[in-house]
Amino acid sequence: MPVKQRKIPQRQCVGCRTMRNKKELIRVVKTPEDEIVLDTTGKKSGRGAYVCPDAACLKKAQKSRALERAFSLTIPDEVYDALEAQMQA
Repeated sequence: MPVKQRKIPQRQCVGCRTMRNKKELIRVVKTPEDEIVLDTTGKKSGRGAYVCPDAACLKKAQKSRALERAFSLTIPDEVYDALEAQMQA
């Protein structure tokens, strides 16, 4: 009897709009306190959106206001700068 393969969850990057494995992407979370943070564990509570681990994708998401639409919230530039710094760390 063949072993059943587990389905790998897919998510779409809000920057480049490509579907990738959930584990390959970085989750950006809007916490219940309306704070925007990177979630490297994928377990933080709150509304999540996914971005490729690439600064260019984050820039695309910023330009198209994709994260703002995903979270229904205006995001200041400082938050994007902090996300980019966290991504490179």
